[in-house]
Amino acid sequence: MDARSDRETEPHKVAYAPMIRDMAAGERPRERLVQVGPTAVSTAELLAILLRTGVPGENVVRLAERLLIQFKDLPGLARASIPELMTVHGVGEAKAVEIKAALEIGRRLLASAPQEKPRVSSPADAANLLMSEMMFLEKEHLKLVLLDTRNNVLGTPTIYVGSLNTSVIRVAELFRAAIKENAAAFIVAHNHPSGDPSPSPEDIRVTRQLAQAGKLLDIEVLDHVIIGHQRYVSLKERGLGALWDE
Repeated sequence: MDARSDRETEPHKVAYAPMIRDMAAGERPRERLVQVGPTAVSTAELLAILLRTGVPGENVVRLAERLLIQFKDLPGLARASIPELMTVHGVGEAKAVEIKAALEIGRRLLASAPQEKPRVSSPADAANLLMSEMMFLEKEHLKLVLLDTRNNVLGTPTIYVGSLNTSVIRVAELFRAAIKENAAAFIVAHNHPSGDPSPSPEDIRVTRQLAQAGKLLDIEVLDHVIIGHQRYVSLKERGLGALWDE
């Protein structure tokens, strides 16, 4: 394990906060979760339960609050690397790993497929299907939402990882995935790691290329959805539907 551990040795001036052991039993995060349930406790308290211990002069709830402030709440924590988390006073490798593990469990729970095939009838449906999986990715990923004739989802394969541009994208690879699943149509989706889902000129060029190929191959490209941090853009909804009419 790295020499930097959960027990910080460097002096660090902080305002005094009562230790967990000095708090009333009904105010301690673990006891509160047992009494009122997980949905009733704050995000800082849930994070404090994972962290377990604070630093001298500061209880673990304050440490959790500092983390949430520094990384701008849970989305920022999810994007932060283990070394970045360890720059926070009081967070060593063990705590950083536990935070990342807990957030990844939550992400996988949201991304887990339901028993019944989901149905996509709007850009919002496609975005909601992929948002939890794609919005915090550090690289661009291009996925397809493959649909049957009733708009039931047949699969959401990842086709490319990396910058999306016409010099890299091979149209045949996208349509090969659709043909393999006998898809009647598909929606293209990719993420912007910056968090801003506004389409770039390259995104528009790729969409035009795919829409034209779809007409030739008789597999409809219904839309191109770009996913940012907790928001998305549909190129058709954005007023770029003319790309499909060219």
